[in-house]
Amino acid sequence: GGTMKRRAGEREKELKKKKLLEELGENRLPYLTPADADFHQLWKTKYSKLIFRKSDTVPEELHQMVQESFLTLREHNCLFQDLVRIKGKDFLTPVSRILIGNPGCTYKYLNTRLFTVPWPTEGYDIKYCSPQIHDACKALMRLNDYLHTEAVKALQGEILFETKEIKDTTVTDREQSFATSLMEKGSVSKVQSGVCVPEDDRSLKNRTSYNLTLLNYMDPLEMLYLKQEPYFGMGNMAVSWHHDENLVERSVVAVYSYSCEDSAIEESNEQELKGRDPAVWHVGLKVAWDIETPGLAIPLHQGDIYLMLDDLNMTHQHCVLAGLSPRFSSTHRVADSSRGTLEYILGRCELALQNLQTDSDSMALSLKSLEAAVVKQVEEIHNEVEFEWLRQFWFQGKRYLKCTDWWLKPMAKLEEFWRKMEIMTSLVLSEVRKEQQIEEQRNETISCFLLLLKERQKLRKEWTAR
Repeated sequence: GGTMKRRAGEREKELKKKKLLEELGENRLPYLTPADADFHQLWKTKYSKLIFRKSDTVPEELHQMVQESFLTLREHNCLFQDLVRIKGKDFLTPVSRILIGNPGCTYKYLNTRLFTVPWPTEGYDIKYCSPQIHDACKALMRLNDYLHTEAVKALQGEILFETKEIKDTTVTDREQSFATSLMEKGSVSKVQSGVCVPEDDRSLKNRTSYNLTLLNYMDPLEMLYLKQEPYFGMGNMAVSWHHDENLVERSVVAVYSYSCEDSAIEESNEQELKGRDPAVWHVGLKVAWDIETPGLAIPLHQGDIYLMLDDLNMTHQHCVLAGLSPRFSSTHRVADSSRGTLEYILGRCELALQNLQTDSDSMALSLKSLEAAVVKQVEEIHNEVEFEWLRQFWFQGKRYLKCTDWWLKPMAKLEEFWRKMEIMTSLVLSEVRKEQQIEEQRNETISCFLLLLKERQKLRKEWTAR
């Protein structure tokens, strides 16, 4: 029954999509590629915060290390399709992924929390399943350092340009810079290196200090079906239009692209070919909520890099357009770690357990306070540790054991804290049943307590169904 429903749902989606494409027909929005005359002009006016670097600007030694690390992770079966939740339904991503980064960091997207395979970080005891996986993680940490430096330079260039525009009320220098450098070697104006606006030092660091990279891999020839790009007619999509989630505001996203180009797959040079070459991977960009500005499709080759500066990720959307060869990408992010690190959730658990006390003689457990605000805080933390951490980890986090067992000890500690919180829930229930409670306080405690218990019950049912 479930399979038939799913197929019916897929058919319905297909019909809707077909209808949309028929409606768009010849009225599809235009998009430009580097072959189009207005491409560079459009880039500098509407997409100026996208910086592109061709592969020959990157040190050869770094290319070699990084590309070897991709192949190592694929050989060791360390890349996985994620089960993500969209509008209450679960979907397997067409792209296989792994998260690598600072120990204890996580990254959440589409209701799925990924846990970092930690890169070799000083002061941490990290055991890898093989020396090759250690070397792969170390190479990606090197790439991360390199991209951090490049992102700082690019942002310094932005600040310089903006300062100059305010002073001169002209964009001549900026236009000259874009005209000569967008798709060329170097790509960012040379005047920016080593220059920084002092008051932005901390901001620059916060917006470029990458704490993780989300690695992606896809072989389009293994995919039975890929979505068609619906608005511009750009062809097969590996990743649909989106904004990156869970990032520090206005932080730079840096992407290193490696398509395993084969001599059998060559670019089309036919003059009559319109739009982007379907054999070559591209990044697509569009202005969000804008049906007038043409989109961009920018080809990506082995070792190319692009940076999305400042608020580009908020004002624009991007997609990844599939070529014919398998492709890896390393997407470096400043993930918002305010609620997404091991340190954070351990701190939250310790805060909750401050309301639990043990009698020194009988060793009996009891609660220090039954105030509604205290009970509410404890039960919120109880739900957070169970549904945002423990269930997320055991749902699909176990797979990271192919790389390292680093997360097992922290998870055991979180489980221990969770068990104590289960006891605290039982203690609240037994206390509110007692008659000697002041009725008004009792009712307030019960009211907020029941809301959180209902939420817990609902979420447990959802996770069991998944």
